[in-house]
Amino acid sequence: MTARVRMAENGAQVVSRLEGRQSLKDVEPNIFPVDGGPGQGDIVEFYGMEGTGKTETLYHLITRCIMPVQSGGLEVGVIIIDTDHHFDMLRLVSILEGQLARYSKESDGSEAESEEGVCSCLRRLSVVHCCSSAQLLLTLHYLENSISIQPSLDLLIIDSISAFFWVDRHSGGESIACQEANMRKCAEFLDKLRKNYGIVIFATTHAIMRNYNTTSDSGLSDVPGSSSWRWKSADSATDFNKPYLCRAWQRIITHRVLFTKSQVSKDHKQVFSAACTSIMTKGVKKCLFNVMEDGIKFLCDK
Repeated sequence: MTARVRMAENGAQVVSRLEGRQSLKDVEPNIFPVDGGPGQGDIVEFYGMEGTGKTETLYHLITRCIMPVQSGGLEVGVIIIDTDHHFDMLRLVSILEGQLARYSKESDGSEAESEEGVCSCLRRLSVVHCCSSAQLLLTLHYLENSISIQPSLDLLIIDSISAFFWVDRHSGGESIACQEANMRKCAEFLDKLRKNYGIVIFATTHAIMRNYNTTSDSGLSDVPGSSSWRWKSADSATDFNKPYLCRAWQRIITHRVLFTKSQVSKDHKQVFSAACTSIMTKGVKKCLFNVMEDGIKFLCDK
């Protein structure tokens, strides 16, 4: 009887959570297609070489999420799992202060109010560090309870989900199944989190190499209509590097953003490019941006 009651309560909690969790479709219209931004349960992969603006873009999106509605934000909770140990809290605070200052000037807010505003935003942010794929898997299991009881927690970020690729490949020996075991379990659990709780997931992937196996070896499908086939079609159309993480991960991605560093500069500033594809929309949404002291600045909206 107790088990039945518990199951009923959990079912009611799931409905409550899904109703209370916001959509992030408007989190950044410069990056995501019109009416094609990340909704409940979507997974976005930020893919590119090191130094192409992925992390700076994450700082921008985090700031947008944790800022209050009256300051142009979404006012939602964010969890960051830092696997690369590159997350710079001071950089995020600097961007956050710059964004809040714009609205503070318009409303004649005092310095004390500005400081309290930053603290209020940071209360919506949690940062967790992981040192191995096994620890990442355990962390995801641990975070499930927090996600389940906090409907205001809308975004889970993993920077990066490919951090342990080489270590796992080495420790797995000759067996691809062993090499991908932890990553596959992480992907399957992320799939569970997005389906059960409607949380949006952002994850960065380093473009460290092209696919190290043939399609048949890596388990990717050539069947039209499959998720992996859609991404390969998008890759061919936009010259994306081929994905190399396990099939379980490729299957659950709903958006993919390719980051590149342009060879040209504007006003002596490095120009970066982001090209977004989605399984829900046709074509590629492209934008250019600079990385400034107070965050990224978009140069165009194609």
